[in-house]
Amino acid sequence: MSYPYNRVQFSIFSQRRMAGFLPPANSLFALRLGLQFFLGGGELELIRYCAWKFFCFPLLTRRKERSSLRSWLQRVYKCAFTRESLWIAGMVLLVALAMSGCSVRKYAINKLGDSLANSGTTFASDNDPEFVGQAIPFSLKLIEGLLAESPKHRGLLFAAASGFTQYSYVYVQHPAEELESIDVGKSVAMDARARNLYLRARDYGLRGLETRHRGFTDGLRENPKTAVSTAKPVDVPLLYWTAVAWGAAISLSKDHPQIVAEQPQVEALIDRAQELNPDYDHGVIDQFLISYESARQGVSGDFAARCKEHFDRAVRLSDGQLASPFVSYAETVSVPKQNRTEFESLLNQALAVNPDARLEWRLSNLIMQRRARWLLSREDELFLDAVAQGESQ
Repeated sequence: MSYPYNRVQFSIFSQRRMAGFLPPANSLFALRLGLQFFLGGGELELIRYCAWKFFCFPLLTRRKERSSLRSWLQRVYKCAFTRESLWIAGMVLLVALAMSGCSVRKYAINKLGDSLANSGTTFASDNDPEFVGQAIPFSLKLIEGLLAESPKHRGLLFAAASGFTQYSYVYVQHPAEELESIDVGKSVAMDARARNLYLRARDYGLRGLETRHRGFTDGLRENPKTAVSTAKPVDVPLLYWTAVAWGAAISLSKDHPQIVAEQPQVEALIDRAQELNPDYDHGVIDQFLISYESARQGVSGDFAARCKEHFDRAVRLSDGQLASPFVSYAETVSVPKQNRTEFESLLNQALAVNPDARLEWRLSNLIMQRRARWLLSREDELFLDAVAQGESQ
């Protein structure tokens, strides 16, 4: 961008500077170098152009305005300013602009983070699970990049915790289970990858809880029940996703006793979430507990009865329009109890759910219906009566 002055005007400009109207040349040079350090070339050029266009150029070209403005400036200069004070003012302006630039950058990152944190419905309503599976890694890495700039952004930490958990479950752990009968080695490697992703999600969830409760992670490891007692209803989403990620990691850590030993932390998190908001997100806490109750420690009685209570609540809170409670109960209770009739009935109910009835649950229903079909295809492997019947024949 070129400046709208000629050589005569430049000469006048130089004379005015020498006369004391403007800061010394070395001050302007220092200010310019500072601005170049903090601002991009386009931003600096815009500032310089606006300064010339709306201040310097009218001062030098409009005689009447120049005369009155010169008299005023001379009076002000004699009363208040020296060359040193102008240099200091320039440095103050530089710092202000630098701080403003940092604030604008941080504001922009936080606004983008807010947008990404609330963009889950875009994926949730999609009707192509494979397409979403290819897009999610880019979204997750973008979230991590923004967290590097704004590490305490609670919305981004929530999005990372929930996003990594769901991606690992649907696109890593499920394929690993389906591959087990074909390639055991690859299935084991995928399980290890899924566990690492779950642990990454857990860590993001704990960081999110730390934003409101300093020392939460250390306290959780020392005394889980006391630590979670400080959590409030606003913390329920992070409590839930941290517990789900942690519990899923434990389920894939049979050869890692140090991770298995962290089960009390998972129970403290999910129990506190249920205590604060038992109906959160249409019963997702109950959906998780359907699968978890069989592994709960220190509880007497048949786990199936507790699972049934959670199943009934989850179906009621979702109006029977989510396939996941039916699939979870069939896997967690019907298979261990070897109730084949119940197994088939539950999975057929899952398949009967209309994915388009609730767009915000479309993707989840499509994924869980695919899971239901896969389970039905393995029915003879899962139930001993079919094996016994085959042997008798």
